[in-house]
Amino acid sequence: MLYYLLFELRGWFSALNVFRYITFRTSLAALTAMIISFVLGPWLIEKMRSIKLGQFIREEGPKSHQQKAGTPTMGGILINVAILVPTLLWADLTNPYIWLVLFVTFAYAAIGFIDDYRKLVKKQSLGLTAIEKFSMQIGVAVAVGLAIALLPSIHNNFSTVLTFPFIKPELFKLNLGLLYVPFIVIVLVGASNAVNLTDGLDGLAIGSTLIAAATYTVLTYAAGNARIADYLRIAWVPQTGELAVFCGAMVGASLGFLWFNAHPAEIFMGDVGSLALGGAIGCLAVMIKQEVTAGLRRRFCS
Repeated sequence: MLYYLLFELRGWFSALNVFRYITFRTSLAALTAMIISFVLGPWLIEKMRSIKLGQFIREEGPKSHQQKAGTPTMGGILINVAILVPTLLWADLTNPYIWLVLFVTFAYAAIGFIDDYRKLVKKQSLGLTAIEKFSMQIGVAVAVGLAIALLPSIHNNFSTVLTFPFIKPELFKLNLGLLYVPFIVIVLVGASNAVNLTDGLDGLAIGSTLIAAATYTVLTYAAGNARIADYLRIAWVPQTGELAVFCGAMVGASLGFLWFNAHPAEIFMGDVGSLALGGAIGCLAVMIKQEVTAGLRRRFCS
């Protein structure tokens, strides 16, 4: 939104032309997300403590984890706000990929919120059942897969051929065809649960997410730039460069949350954060044709 206002004023102030550069807006998104995290973080932690929204630890877990019981949870709310606001401010909202990744992020955040809320209401470590959680995750993933396959603005630029890191496309191609939508479902559900499984130790999930977000900031920008994509031998997907702004917001939000989640953790992200972050990473990987890298990250994290 702010991007449009400043860009429209470029005729009056030539210096505002800088806002047409994705790299500049990505930096602004990261900075904005970090400021939001630092400003709202202490307030959210105190609010969670005052209403006693503390973490419940599984009894069968390690004894050392029991001391973390009562630590404020659902900190993923802070992460999601810190991602949403900068993206809306600095991204080109006419880009369909931006709305697609936002949809995935907040759809999975909603699933995580329901799961966390049930845990807190029941005062135990179990929220949604596995069937309930997977059904909702798969439903969102199917909707995204169909959107990618059917939306003209995306479909015309998209391919069902998988690309593999460090292998030239002309040497090995795997076209999934009609199986591509089920494959998207596997990537999204797997990536979201990978971060969810990683969450539990101070700074672990958000630390690995920070690394992944920084990596995808580079990859999204490269995938959207024809020259860079050709030079690096990666798939060129028009319009995906704008996703770097979203990734920048994710980097800033991760850095800000890490400040409060590093040992000793003052707050945990909960499923509202882990499912959203994992879903976003999986969606980014699919849209820039780096699905295999999402699978490698899932294996590494879990």
